[in-house]
Amino acid sequence: MPSFKAALSKPFAKYVAKRIQKWSSKPIETQQKVFENLISEATHTAFGKDHNFSAISTYADFQSKVPIRDYEELKPYVERVVAGEEDILWKGKPIYFAKTSGTTSGAKYIPITKESMPTHVEAARNAILMYIHETGNSKFVDGKMIFLQGSPILEEKHGIKLGRLSGIVAHYVPKYLQKNRLPSLKTNCIDDWETKVEAIVDETINEDMSIISGIPSWVQMYFEKLVEKSGQNVGDLFKNFNLFIFGGVNYEPYRAKFENLIGRKVDSIELYPASEGFFAFQDKQNERGMLLQLNSGIFYEFVEADHFFEDNPKRLTIADVKLSVNYVMIISSTAGLWAYNIGDTVEFTSLKPYRVIVSGRIKHFISAFGEHVIGKEVEQALKEATEGTSISVNEFTVAPQISPEEGLPYHEWLIEFENEPDNLDELIIALEQSLQQQNSYYLDLIKGKVLRPLLVTKLKRWISNLYEIDWKIRRSK
Repeated sequence: MPSFKAALSKPFAKYVAKRIQKWSSKPIETQQKVFENLISEATHTAFGKDHNFSAISTYADFQSKVPIRDYEELKPYVERVVAGEEDILWKGKPIYFAKTSGTTSGAKYIPITKESMPTHVEAARNAILMYIHETGNSKFVDGKMIFLQGSPILEEKHGIKLGRLSGIVAHYVPKYLQKNRLPSLKTNCIDDWETKVEAIVDETINEDMSIISGIPSWVQMYFEKLVEKSGQNVGDLFKNFNLFIFGGVNYEPYRAKFENLIGRKVDSIELYPASEGFFAFQDKQNERGMLLQLNSGIFYEFVEADHFFEDNPKRLTIADVKLSVNYVMIISSTAGLWAYNIGDTVEFTSLKPYRVIVSGRIKHFISAFGEHVIGKEVEQALKEATEGTSISVNEFTVAPQISPEEGLPYHEWLIEFENEPDNLDELIIALEQSLQQQNSYYLDLIKGKVLRPLLVTKLKRWISNLYEIDWKIRRSK
């Protein structure tokens, strides 16, 4: 017999699914309402006054008055918010700062407001409810759940709490899940990740785990330690573990490794959360892509990645996007981010409803010679080249070798193998063929003898750790 909680989840999931269907079936109208609300609410902020929001009545007006910015360009406004000023980017003060790593100026402080915070929580909840609605499976809500995340201990800056997004969200786990949730608060507050994972293993190894959630690289370490300590596959150790929830990075490079560690296939839900907003989640098990959250206080714009670095690239709304085109995603939101470049590139897999996959980072590409090789293409090449083989990869990165001691320039792949290829040359040929098929710019440069075919350098584990690689592709300078 299912518990009362499991039984109640089904009608609630049905209710949420109807609400989602209502706005997702009217995407243009939904985004227009979000746009109008954002402009109206922020008209009297410092940013709104500086950009004459009172004169904005159309998207064309917005485009002409609000240029695309990244964090560095928005930073003067953010610094005023951090200093304690009110009504700068959004009305009042934010309730949190999500602290993230910056590339050129140290830490970044992303505001989270009382209007934007609920969208993070609701989207994560709705992802699980949509799974229940589709599959009818709700038994897992009675088992133990683990969400591998950052420390929930928050600092404070001028009366505003700050911490990692996952640590902030930890404070919003619903009460009805608290009894099922692991690890303990004491363990969750451990800063050192190695120590924390060991403590999590000790707390969970004898529990009935049904949901496991986290960034794949974090979860992989947890699984490896579970297998090492128990001598069993994760799927045998946790017989009722049937749902893996993940986000943060592309899962495909991890999939084979996870299936080996688990020992069987489990259902999964992909999420697309970020400090700047919760953008999408997987709403169907057999559909490629994640449902774009058009009703979450976020107005989306898109710029074709191939043209992004041109002067005044064309900005599009969802009404104008096409399938299978690589777009840089730009957002304006109730967190007070305006025409903000989050740095991600996405592709649409469906327009009815709007579903996306994350194809990479606009800064994570190689174009030292105009080849425009993006992270997604590199990951796809590695997947195709190793599929059906015994080759297993732990970490990798790719960078251009611009001035080799001899011969033409080339792309160098630095790979740490779990299981090495029997024939490295065959792997190189397969990688090269896949890249040439995916990317016509790269193919033309090879044919034109501007580049020579790629090379692979094998790395030992201790060397790759120094690079701190997490399946990311370095941008050529």
